[in-house]
Amino acid sequence: MSILIDQDTGVVIQGITGGEGAFHTRQMKEYGTKIVAGVTPGKGGQKFDDVPIFNTVREAVENTKANTSGIFVPPAFAADAIMEAVDAGLEIIVCLTEGIPTLDMIAVKQFMKGSNSKLIGPNTPGIISPGKCKVGVMAGYIHTPGRVGVISRSGTLTYEVVDQLTKLSIGQSSCVGIGGDPVIGMTFVETLNLFEKDKDTDIVVIIGEIGGHAEEEAADFFRKNMSKPVVAFIAGVTAPPGRRMGHAGAIVTGGQGGAREKIDILEKAGITVVKNPSEIGETVARVLAVRKSAYRL
Repeated sequence: MSILIDQDTGVVIQGITGGEGAFHTRQMKEYGTKIVAGVTPGKGGQKFDDVPIFNTVREAVENTKANTSGIFVPPAFAADAIMEAVDAGLEIIVCLTEGIPTLDMIAVKQFMKGSNSKLIGPNTPGIISPGKCKVGVMAGYIHTPGRVGVISRSGTLTYEVVDQLTKLSIGQSSCVGIGGDPVIGMTFVETLNLFEKDKDTDIVVIIGEIGGHAEEEAADFFRKNMSKPVVAFIAGVTAPPGRRMGHAGAIVTGGQGGAREKIDILEKAGITVVKNPSEIGETVARVLAVRKSAYRL
């Protein structure tokens, strides 16, 4: 089993005729993702390869029964694209766009209240359920089906962790990039909750970074609600306070949001924290071995 997307997911690509949208649409189709429609205003009635293009998301949904969107549009138009997808009733919305103004995303979050849509991103590599479906830009070949869930604020570190796991013959159930912006859709907590309920996920890896309170909230959720083990890594231990590092959300302010503070809170909650990213795969293997031994007793 996987979370959020699987082999039955029907995907509409917003911005399918742009450079990024076109390239990654072909990559996703090659992986096996069911791309059922594209949306580019003014190009309705045309086709991209064999994919029909519509002027609006609502038209695409009505004609193809798509339930998921992948958004590849410029930052100035991305917030409107997300809201259009919500208005069309799409269940999962994956926004790959980087650089969306924070005020635009605040408006999106307000617009989404009361809807059934789940937003992944923005500024995310996307989501993949290995062997079934991917909506995003991740390299499918490094992933392998299995029972480890991965949630990350960093695309590059996600690839590093997945590569380590695959080389150790440890597969993944789903990998979710929640995005590194200050205002995002799904959080660590919401995604951890889905993995906790997934009977085919045995352990979860979270990859956090400095800035914000997402990791602290994840620690509290783990302590109160989770039965499955979690392995964590926090990037940015050497980042100086007040300096923005990497993602727009990765900034330490007022003595809060630092890597060492996050590590301490995660460890106190009972989460296994890895200090060196090169050791994440081996740590997961060790935790899984301990868990299997406990089941045999």
